[in-house]
Amino acid sequence: MNKTLIESSDIDMEQLDSSEDIKKIDPSGMYEKIYRFPEQLEEAARIGRSLKPDKKYFTGIKNIIVAGMGGSAIGGDLVRSYLADKINIPFFICRHYRLPRFVDKSSLVISSSYSGNTEETLSAFNDALKRHAKIACITTGGELCRMAGENKFLTAELPKGYPPRAALGFSFVPLLFLLSKLGFVPDVDKDITNLIAELKSFRDAYSVDTDIDDNQAKSIAGKMHGRIPIVYTGPELIDTVGTRWKGQICENAKSLAFHNQFPEFNHNELVGWNVIDNYRDRLIVIFLKDSDDYDRVAKRMSIVKRIINEQKVEVVEVNSRGTSPLIRMFSLIQIGDFASLYLAILNNIDPTPVKIIDFLKDELTK
Repeated sequence: MNKTLIESSDIDMEQLDSSEDIKKIDPSGMYEKIYRFPEQLEEAARIGRSLKPDKKYFTGIKNIIVAGMGGSAIGGDLVRSYLADKINIPFFICRHYRLPRFVDKSSLVISSSYSGNTEETLSAFNDALKRHAKIACITTGGELCRMAGENKFLTAELPKGYPPRAALGFSFVPLLFLLSKLGFVPDVDKDITNLIAELKSFRDAYSVDTDIDDNQAKSIAGKMHGRIPIVYTGPELIDTVGTRWKGQICENAKSLAFHNQFPEFNHNELVGWNVIDNYRDRLIVIFLKDSDDYDRVAKRMSIVKRIINEQKVEVVEVNSRGTSPLIRMFSLIQIGDFASLYLAILNNIDPTPVKIIDFLKDELTK
């Protein structure tokens, strides 16, 4: 047990080593969903392998748009990041009621809504219909599934029972398989199989049974507690991973968090680090780093770390693991998910409900 960490704050870090304490705060089992994410990837791969797209329908495609929100959109964003140097047509994520103006009959629009009832995604689906785009859907059911069935669109039907943010494997893997089966990228089956095996080998290092001295996810949660995390990443493979960290901290731990990218924030946000006297004790910076970060980005990270440290704000560096890009990307997602769960426990708040989002949705129906 890290006694120094415990003594330096008002939190009880020891509860992170107790499965019983975690179950009391996490009755819906978010911890188990995070721990069993590799098994979710296995199920998602079975769904992806079962897809049988009509290649005559999916011809003449000149651009790809994934329409979705929140946990359903980020799977598409991760695919976009992963395929950035592998796919040779534009790939766009639409988080809006309306599709970009360029969408037409040569566009592939993939409507992704875990619930099937996300109003922005349904609106974008109808927009795609009007523009005669090629359409495929990823959902558990709801209105999206109904409309897809009416129009006989290819649909990856997902298992129910997950909060959308905990269903990342289902929004990522079937989409990747679909693009592979349509010939936009090579076969991905082996890559997914290797990813599953590696994440299974990594996860016990972050499990409740691994105590704080040896558990980086628990240590990060302890450092984030009572502070506002600012997550910085490079602009390539792991750009969306930073967005995932921010979203998981906000939704699971019910804590504010922010994300930005190198080198862009060096041209504006960096200046804001000059006037932080009133809240420096409330900030913590997390650098997500990848072994393939562009060399000039890596140099910027080193310089900026020194600048932030001189402002007496702690910088935590988290390095990706694994050899392949896909494994490195998801290794950072995995530790971030665990850290957000442990932060929820330290905040003594159930990680699953998102009552304020439910309130917003109810208000929008009035």
